[in-house]
Amino acid sequence: MAISSSVLLSLFILLPPIIPNSLAQSNSNISLGSCLTPIGDNTTWRSPSGDFAFGFRPLDTDPNLFLLAIWFDKIPNKTTVWYLGGGTQPVQSGDKLQLVSNGYLSLEDQTGQQIWTSGTGSTADYAAMLDTGNFVLASSDGSISWQSFDNPSDTILPSQVLSQGSMLRARLMDTDYMPGRFILSVQQDGNLVFYPIVQPSGFSYDPYWASHTVGIGTKLVYNETGSIYLALANGNDFPVVSAGSYSLSMFYQRATLDPDGVLRQYVYPKNSTNGGWSAVDLQPLDICQAMFTETGSGVCGFNSYCKLNGNQSVDCECPPHYSYLDPSRKYRGCKPNFAVHNCHAEGTEVDQGLFDTVELKNVDWPLADYEHYQPLNNELCRNNCLSDCFCAVVVYNDQDCWKKKLPLSNGRVGSYVQRTLLVKIPKGNYSQIQPATLMPANKKNDKRTLILVGSVLLGSSAFFNLLLIAAIIFITFYGFRIRRNAKLGPDLSTVGLSLRCFTYRELEKATNGFREEVGSGASGVVYKGYLQDKYDTCIAVKKIGKALPETEKEFAVEMQAIGKTHHKNLVRLLGYCNEGKERLLVYEFMSNRSLTQFLFNGPRPDWNRRVQIALGVARGLLYLHEECSTRIIHCDIKPQNILLDENFVAKISDFGLAKLLKTDQTQTNTGIRGTRGYVAPEWFRNVRITSKVDVYSFGVILLEIICCRRNVEAEIGDEEQVILTYWVNDCYREGRVDLAVDGDEEATADMKRVEQFVMVALWCVQEEPSLRPTMRKVTQMLEGAVDVPMPPEPSLTSGTSCR
Repeated sequence: MAISSSVLLSLFILLPPIIPNSLAQSNSNISLGSCLTPIGDNTTWRSPSGDFAFGFRPLDTDPNLFLLAIWFDKIPNKTTVWYLGGGTQPVQSGDKLQLVSNGYLSLEDQTGQQIWTSGTGSTADYAAMLDTGNFVLASSDGSISWQSFDNPSDTILPSQVLSQGSMLRARLMDTDYMPGRFILSVQQDGNLVFYPIVQPSGFSYDPYWASHTVGIGTKLVYNETGSIYLALANGNDFPVVSAGSYSLSMFYQRATLDPDGVLRQYVYPKNSTNGGWSAVDLQPLDICQAMFTETGSGVCGFNSYCKLNGNQSVDCECPPHYSYLDPSRKYRGCKPNFAVHNCHAEGTEVDQGLFDTVELKNVDWPLADYEHYQPLNNELCRNNCLSDCFCAVVVYNDQDCWKKKLPLSNGRVGSYVQRTLLVKIPKGNYSQIQPATLMPANKKNDKRTLILVGSVLLGSSAFFNLLLIAAIIFITFYGFRIRRNAKLGPDLSTVGLSLRCFTYRELEKATNGFREEVGSGASGVVYKGYLQDKYDTCIAVKKIGKALPETEKEFAVEMQAIGKTHHKNLVRLLGYCNEGKERLLVYEFMSNRSLTQFLFNGPRPDWNRRVQIALGVARGLLYLHEECSTRIIHCDIKPQNILLDENFVAKISDFGLAKLLKTDQTQTNTGIRGTRGYVAPEWFRNVRITSKVDVYSFGVILLEIICCRRNVEAEIGDEEQVILTYWVNDCYREGRVDLAVDGDEEATADMKRVEQFVMVALWCVQEEPSLRPTMRKVTQMLEGAVDVPMPPEPSLTSGTSCR
């Protein structure tokens, strides 16, 4: 029967658009305006088969925090295959995820502040959780504007493809979703590479596995037959791992870059009630042998060795008389449980008789050698190590003798290691002596004197008893008078701190008489010292100047401000001294000094390291402004007050000028504070100041980090470049941001991030405080979680051109 053209036209209009099969699941499509919350009835969106779910999962380590994730939903352990933000963005119970009307995902906190977005550049008509494990935002014609497959975390699934520039990042531990120590990268040059990553700086060591397909590798494919391979431009495939005969109809499959740096392919029987994930293939086959880094500790931490178990899992073990730094995180390495051989001049001969050796077979730390002797017999080799205070391990092999010193790196154990080692250990009861109790020779002599005097006194119990009674009377009587007459310091009873109270004598001894000065400021001088504990903890002691009213106030403010804080980007306060007129603060020591020395005193530092420092400072300020129990405005953010630890992690210090706000307080009245070049304009207007003064200072520092120069440099020949904020703004307006990093090859190769950071900085240094973003917004823009809009033209513009 013929059908008229008008009927055909009507049917065409009424029929839904034809879309790919993978998206044709309208019965489970998620409409615009839908939302999820961590707690309640709407916590997940499931795929049509129910195999996968997208939504909020409570963290194993803290059930009050949640992870935005995708997981296998039909199996008992709900294995996670995707999660947001590398685990750095835990969600709280009051947060909300919404598929907004503009067609993108928006994660907001309970105040409505946006935490994360899938991107606002393109729109979608609906979302869907697919049976492949891919969560998509799609238009009615089937085109995808965002998908989880393009933003992987640590796992790749069947039908997923990783294009050039994509990567997997291992989590820190199975239950810790923070970014871990290893990366799988499909590089732009076509090479598939596994890298170890420095924690916490994020820098990469030399690769431990590579496909060596530079110029011909195109993409990493996990096909539906269970094979994972690198597709090559010549039409061939470079195999990586393969599940072999495990069909997708019978088994769930995934491949995960595990916390130990191994890419393992797993299968799980779908119809099993008591099954579990089984590893069927892995790459590399033995990471203990594969990883060999010139710098860093290797697979396991320093003084540890890597062991591959029968089930292909990796374990990190300690040598005899060593223990884990952290038993729950064995990869952090091992420490000796005894006082190591002391290198003081008079003690070496005495100490060497306190040590012995224990034999270890098939173990080696191949990069720790510092001396080699040949020919030398076994006994002489052993004695040579026992008499050498630097020697921790010795290797003897056919008249070759190699001595190794701490820390030991790249440790591995296995039958393939044809080495026999002698590890220096304490002899007999000496093994019970802890590190802090082994004294230098002069202290030992003092100790012998005390023992001699004590023996004489104890020889006459009557005399000793009389002496003891007299001492008690003296201490009781005169101690009471001293306490009555002593000048009391500021009242710290209300600080509520769990800090150690040091005596002045303790700190004088720890700093060797305040001998090594490492810094100074308006309120005092900072000295380096060592605590007399078992770790010889290195400390920085800030000695406040004369006990004038203003310094007394700064001392109390700094105690209150930093004593109650705890964040990895804030310097940790260990204790204080409040004795008579002496006011001292004891901090953890920052071995890489201040940002000033890092940026301005030497060659231009690594760009990626500068990026991490900028992010660290931003996160520290965010904590002070919004996340600390007592909100704090620092008021003196400058490079001298940003310190760097041994891993170049940025930590904010010096809270002497800080202002503490009440819970409901957002602004305060105060006199002008801060340092020239970093002070926000509102300080000079006699108005109430807010946390935006710290945002302004951060913007100046961010430009200094980008350009590796001070904000004001009067000696520059070109007067248009004297003030950094003016000059960079002019460069940005003229489209010449590249001039800000001229000569910096690493930064020039990352111009997209450079421009992003410059735009954030220009937002921060707006003269009007209300135009400046909060530190939360600043942090999100720096991390790329939200787009950076074009900053308005600030009134600070110099009116000159960028040259």
